[in-house]
Amino acid sequence: MLKTAENVTFGHPDKVCDQISDAILDECLKQDPYSRVAVETLGGHGRIVIMGEITSKADVNFKKIAKDVYREIGYEDDIEVDVNIVQQSSDIANGVDTGGAGDQGIMVGYACNDNPEMVPQELYLARNLCQEIYKAYPYDGKTQVTLVDGKIQ
Repeated sequence: MLKTAENVTFGHPDKVCDQISDAILDECLKQDPYSRVAVETLGGHGRIVIMGEITSKADVNFKKIAKDVYREIGYEDDIEVDVNIVQQSSDIANGVDTGGAGDQGIMVGYACNDNPEMVPQELYLARNLCQEIYKAYPYDGKTQVTLVDGKIQ
């Protein structure tokens, strides 16, 4: 059986975008613990785009957060930041207000005894390899590991 996993370094555009979205959520919750935040960030080639729906009393400077995260990672070049944040959809708000969990929630994975982290071996190997690459080159990097019947190919 073929099993493949990939991992990216903190400087990879996917991870940069995740860190920006996380920082926006953190700021919203810091100012308003009842915030509901559904934000996606995408980026590359000198441009970051932040989109989503937020219900919060927080006053957030999205562009500043994006640029600060980008600099904290170690990038020095200038980036353009576009923001399109709107009020949360009333349909989603109605579901959440009555105890629901919104419209997101896909999770895939399982625990196993293949390694100390108890994750699938291909993920464990890809993650550890990626961490070593990041130590040598702390920017954009990606690893992929494929196991065939439990052996690296």
